Parts: sequence; C-alpha cells; structure tokens
Amino acid sequence: MASINFNAAEVEPSQEFQILPEGKYEAVIADSDVKETRSGSGKYVQIEFEVVSGEHRGRKIWGRYNIENQNPDAVRIGRADFSALCHAVNVLNPSDTCELHNLPVILTVKCKKQKDTGELENVIRGYAARSAANAPVAAPAPAPQPQAAAASSLPPWARNTSGAQA
Repeated sequence: MASINFNAAEVEPSQEFQILPEGKYEAVIADSDVKETRSGSGKYVQIEFEVVSGEHRGRKIWGRYNIENQNPDAVRIGRADFSALCHAVNVLNPSDTCELHNLPVILTVKCKKQKDTGELENVIRGYAARSAANAPVAAPAPAPQPQAAAASSLPPWARNTSGAQA
C-alpha cells in the first residue's frame, strides 16, 4: 500500500472528454515541440492550439506535422500543412517553433473516425489569418533563445532538441 493525503471532496472530478464540433475556431498557438514518431524512424512538429473565444474557449487541439518520415507523402503533406499554418500567422521562416507562440489563427476543425478504434477525433483541416480588427491582445511571444550560428541556420526539426551539443 501507498499512503497519500488526498480528499476527493475538495477536487472537482474530471469530466468525460468530448471532441470539438466541426467548425471554425479562433485560437492562439499555446505551445510546440518536436517529437519522435512512434516507430522512432521520424520526427514531427506538434503544435498546441487553445481556443480563445466562444463556448469552447480554453479547449485545446493539437496539430502534428511530419517533417522526417520514411513515407515521402507523409513528409510532403506535413510540410505543406505546416507551411499553411506559417502563412496564416505570417511567420514564413521560423528558426524556432517558439516564434509561433501566442499568435492568433482561425482553425477549420473537422471530425474523423480513428482507424483502430472507430472513435471520433478532431483534425485540423485549414488555417486562416485572423484579421487585426478581431484579434484579441495576446501576450507577446517569448524571444527565441540565442543559439550558435550554425544551429540557428538549421530548420527546427534538424536541430538537436535535447539540449546537448551535436
């Protein structure tokens, strides 16, 4: 047994997760990371979006963009979708994914069935710029950390993200 000091009466129970209904959502880019694929043979950029208006305000949705993969079609699609996002937020040549943080975007969200379970999941099918007149004031994006000149000239997915020098 493990001893703990917890009172469930003091904590609101979690609710069953519900997908977002299909539609367009005003969102900001809340977080990002470069991760390895399940197989370990590739990498993808993961972007976390947070809905900033409407009844689903505060909900999150993730975009995943293959940047290294044994399947060239997966890379072509991933890079094209990431390019669409970069165009929508007007950051055409990011040297670090943190340059995208806190930027507003309109997401077109669809629902699709997962192949393995048949359950519905959200997928992002489009990106659009949010007009300056409708954009809420967001916290400024954090400044990118200084990097060595050679590393900063590489795209985000080609850099060593572990913190160790290559």
